[in-house]
Amino acid sequence: MTSRPLIVRLRNWVGDVILGIPALKLLASHGHQLQLVGKGWAPALLAGEGWAVQVRPAGARAAIRQLRDLRRAALSTDPAFDRRDNAVVLTTSFSSAFEMRLAGLRAVGYAQEARSFLLARSVPSTYGGPALVAYWELACRFLGITQPPPREIGLQLAPADVAQADALLRAHGIAPGFLVLCPFAGGTFEKLDKAWPHFPDFARALLSTGRQVIACPGPGEEALLREQYPGIVALAGVKLGAYGAILRRAALLVANDTGPGHLAAAVGAPVLSVLGPTKPEQWAPWGPTVTIVRRPQPADGIVWPEVDEVMRQVNALLHAPAGSAAH
Repeated sequence: MTSRPLIVRLRNWVGDVILGIPALKLLASHGHQLQLVGKGWAPALLAGEGWAVQVRPAGARAAIRQLRDLRRAALSTDPAFDRRDNAVVLTTSFSSAFEMRLAGLRAVGYAQEARSFLLARSVPSTYGGPALVAYWELACRFLGITQPPPREIGLQLAPADVAQADALLRAHGIAPGFLVLCPFAGGTFEKLDKAWPHFPDFARALLSTGRQVIACPGPGEEALLREQYPGIVALAGVKLGAYGAILRRAALLVANDTGPGHLAAAVGAPVLSVLGPTKPEQWAPWGPTVTIVRRPQPADGIVWPEVDEVMRQVNALLHAPAGSAAH
């Protein structure tokens, strides 16, 4: 099958990019040579997949120049590049479609923010269902096929990231059976806080089980971890690829609605996702190793699970027979 260049604008959040991986795999499996454009962390996240990933520069002018350069490079290897749909916009913003149009690309994307006139083909939005399915269906529409999404994401990890993760665990004396905690959550959901407020109390309960508990804080999170989570081993400065390899070795990750929860599910690690306002039917991690803890939410405000509810789920997962399905 002849490889054809295809420029793809990735989403701007780690979880969204992970949920788009099956769509990217589908496009690549149909002979498209992916040229991905995303945030600065995207190359590390996707290093194991072998795709070309460009970091989008700041500012619209620089971003348009980058897309034009990618278009010229594609034309040098595929003279028919400009005669077909040649880009996919996984983002839903007006600006991302506008940049594609000014770069001379024939982009396919969802018809949101009144941007259909900027796209070569606009697809009616499926917003409201699982985000992974929305990205998958956009790829299917681009390819002109109908196919169900996969049960698992199956993110591939680079061997160097796996080796780095194993060396880091050995250096800190972390033995098999360890747990990972991610009490951080970036942003809000519909202006409501996504961070479980009982995480400090839960961490103390988790440490009382005798298990080793680690966390991989991001920039600016180290101080909070030291202050509120004594006893947890901090592995700071871990890039996303190595983080995925650490999660794949873990007995369980407990997380808010945040990127590491999606990353754990993507590499097939057990993940317990504690959700508040986030709609699990749309934004929950994807895969058979995912368990959700969430109470019914009122029309205004948030109702969170209590520590004992989450601990019951932790104990059930840690003592479940090997291969038993999550729910």
